[in-house]
Amino acid sequence: MTKRFGSHTVLKDLTFDVPRGKISAVLGPSGTGKSVLLENIIGLLRPEEGQIYVDGEPVVGIRHKDMLRIRRKFGVLFQDGALFGSMDIFDNIAFPLREHTKRTEREIKAIVLEKAEMVGVVAHLKKLPGEISGGMRKRAGLARALVLDPEIVFFDEPDSGLEPVRVAYLDELVKSVQRETGCTFFIITHNIDSVKRTADYVGMLYRSSLVRFGPAEDMSTSDRALVKQFLAGSNVGPIGMDEMVDAARGEADVAALLADEQAEPMAGGPLSCSGRRSPAP
Repeated sequence: MTKRFGSHTVLKDLTFDVPRGKISAVLGPSGTGKSVLLENIIGLLRPEEGQIYVDGEPVVGIRHKDMLRIRRKFGVLFQDGALFGSMDIFDNIAFPLREHTKRTEREIKAIVLEKAEMVGVVAHLKKLPGEISGGMRKRAGLARALVLDPEIVFFDEPDSGLEPVRVAYLDELVKSVQRETGCTFFIITHNIDSVKRTADYVGMLYRSSLVRFGPAEDMSTSDRALVKQFLAGSNVGPIGMDEMVDAARGEADVAALLADEQAEPMAGGPLSCSGRRSPAP
């Protein structure tokens, strides 16, 4: 898939499959299009070229009501939790159930308590978002993302605004919830340490392109310059301090850096992105 804003290409010819029932993460330097990728997958933006598949069903160019149906398979944890400040935590978690289902209040209460117990916020259900810590708001946001029992849960920079200790706790929670639910988790982040603790599969974006997407252990042992420098957090390598200088690299230089980096797509996943010059999964 390819995404442009005017003459600026943000994502170029991305092709990859997300494995079912695993935790996948996409990393990359600032400004490489990570959040734009997520917005295209969940249908907030539309790519200019290529296609996105959810369980083998194409979603680019479909009717709005069909997109709404497919979104029922999704849960999303936004950067700040995106909780309603005037609602207590219980009502925040219950909101999708009241909006999108016909469940009784008794049923809603049971589901909210189940998900709140799963993420560890039961003691805070009567509090407002402003009365709890940032880490607890993230947990409440995750509970809300889970109440409709989604097949795929998306995380947009889940560690933003948290100090390292709270990030470590959140990482452990993400792993335990994924094991318990069996959902496919897809994480957009820049936190390398967090990805090393949680992800089964890792992708890396650089200069609008997908450098590589594959098993986490393959990424950690890669001898490719881009991957090694970014995962090591080193100032020695092709990624520079100045994003504008990076952006000024010639197409030939970028092509040389990306040569032979791409992993083969993995068939059978619940989520796929297909580039213009690549066959549809």
